[in-house]
Amino acid sequence: MTRPPAAPGAAGPGAYVLGVDSGGSGLRVALGRAELPGPLATTLCADPVRTGPGGIDATHLLDQLLPAARELLDRASSSATDGAPTGEVAALAVGAAGMATLGDRLRSELPGALAEALGVRRLALAADAVTAYAGAVGQRPGAVVAGGTGMIALGTDLMEWHRADGWGHLLGDSGGGAWIGRAGLDAAMRAHDGRRGGSPALLDRLRSVFGPAEALPGLLYPRSDRPAVLASFAPEVAACAGADSVAAGILRQAAGHIAEAAAAVCPTFAGTEAEVGESGEVALTGGLFKMGEPLIAPLREELAQLLPGVRVTTAAGDPLTGALRIARALAAGDLRLPRHPTMLFVPQEHGSGLRGGTAVRDEPRTG
Repeated sequence: MTRPPAAPGAAGPGAYVLGVDSGGSGLRVALGRAELPGPLATTLCADPVRTGPGGIDATHLLDQLLPAARELLDRASSSATDGAPTGEVAALAVGAAGMATLGDRLRSELPGALAEALGVRRLALAADAVTAYAGAVGQRPGAVVAGGTGMIALGTDLMEWHRADGWGHLLGDSGGGAWIGRAGLDAAMRAHDGRRGGSPALLDRLRSVFGPAEALPGLLYPRSDRPAVLASFAPEVAACAGADSVAAGILRQAAGHIAEAAAAVCPTFAGTEAEVGESGEVALTGGLFKMGEPLIAPLREELAQLLPGVRVTTAAGDPLTGALRIARALAAGDLRLPRHPTMLFVPQEHGSGLRGGTAVRDEPRTG
């Protein structure tokens, strides 16, 4: 079987790709080869990228990314034994928390800066939910639920993106870690007061974790990281669920919320060309699902009711894996995920002879 010709502008042999994941725990960078799966090396910049009145700070991101990228490239070039790599960075993909709403500076400043500093030929700037999707599902149609302190569901039929929740702990994130933790603390406080719906088991866990129940408001309300504090109690709810009906009920409610979000974004395949007869896929990713069967078992039941026949999978890779996959697809001229001006932005190519041209359209793909 002969190999099809390379797409116009596709990366040459030995070219590198870079994937970047920017989140609350810092900036992670992965280097790979355009024609090989997986990363060659990764590195972590422990300082999270700053966010200010103008959104995500592009200068701060570049101050961390560029030295890390150059170090990875130098290490890879010096250890290369499989021929003579070109050394070029054929494509780079950045996934960032807040990209969709706070990424204006990244979209305006990064294309030129990365073209000048690293000679990047193709660039994608994605919301972290999109890189989570690419890491979990790849470039297939389906849905991903990313659960941690918060919760967001994202799905695509490869024509457009569909999002549900991810609105923060005051407006949504229903079923996420903060939601579960708050519901567990509510049940504990009900037991403390003698109200209906209380859980003595959760009250015991509250006292073990936070101290006297009546002191909890003073510990919680002044904190700027209240969602994370609430989410820290979610594993306690899961630990009690096997023997406590209130805790088990909280996780079943959480599973219902998560399943509703997944059902809202999971593509339906009736009448589509390539996916007729497929059941669809919902991939689970993020620390929330490390709670295991106390949450996942009711979630599978809820999904089976809302999406009969759906395949529930564990994410094949994390958001950094997803960023590297997007970069590799860009380098090959084979990025099939839908473009979107804020969710997955692919600006004009930069570089010698390419300025002003486009490899892909920036506007969203529609049917």
